[in-house]
Amino acid sequence: MAGKKRKFIYLFSYPILGLVYLLSILPMPVLYGISSIIYLLLYRTFAYRVKVVRNNLRNSFPEKSDAELRLIEKRFYRHLSDIFVETIKSFTISPAQLKKRMKVLNADLLEKYYHKNQKVIAVTGHIGNWEWAAITLPFQSSHDAQGVYLPIKDPVFNRAMIRSRSRFGIDLLLASDMRNEMEKRKDVLSITGFIADQSPSNPDKGEWVTFLNQDTCVAKGTERYARIYDAAVLFGMIKKVKRGYYTLEYRLISDQAAVSAEGEITARHTAVLEELIKAQPEYWLWSHKRWKHKRKAG
Repeated sequence: MAGKKRKFIYLFSYPILGLVYLLSILPMPVLYGISSIIYLLLYRTFAYRVKVVRNNLRNSFPEKSDAELRLIEKRFYRHLSDIFVETIKSFTISPAQLKKRMKVLNADLLEKYYHKNQKVIAVTGHIGNWEWAAITLPFQSSHDAQGVYLPIKDPVFNRAMIRSRSRFGIDLLLASDMRNEMEKRKDVLSITGFIADQSPSNPDKGEWVTFLNQDTCVAKGTERYARIYDAAVLFGMIKKVKRGYYTLEYRLISDQAAVSAEGEITARHTAVLEELIKAQPEYWLWSHKRWKHKRKAG
């Protein structure tokens, strides 16, 4: 019975997906008009995860006033709505338009490691437009581009998102099979994109750090694979310049991962993410429950 119910639900996925493709061909000004409507629905009408957002902001910025926190909150929901339509645009956006809207400031740093014959792991956070930053990886470097992804439960939308994210040449690796995927590509001179996760599925394998004034368990995948394959670790600093326009600048975390101290790389890239969030707090994804895990005593 459950299988029949799922099939029935999936029937609706196709027309919805068709609508997404139609929306994606609209000009950006029209999409941002739709974004403004989404903002009103998400924030004003349905108060989507407002309690989570407020709790995260309050705990992260205890020094800020209620008025300051409320302003960040409102700006966050406007940005979240923009991210929604920008992700839709990803289905049909041209390479030229994408490069114009996600400008890489120091691609020469990536080329430096390509010519040194060294793999690169590029890590960033859910800040700015991380989707656009990821799908532009093939444009940024001579390395073979690959990225880690989590599947969407709906198989129709999952296949559509894989096609959208890989249309410019990035090779997507399933997160649950990362060890095998990375080992199969061990001889490929690659750049692998990771998104820093502050709530890993297994906290016993995470690294505990102080992040935004809170005990935080951070996934160690970036560090683990950098150490195994002696990859240079670079943090992608995504900054929003104005609506629909971003810059991406890489900062070196370590290019000697194999001999780095345990936890050092994770602590470093988490500190850079915190710096970036403090500079533009409204552009981080505050609607996630990132502090579900509690550090064990002792």
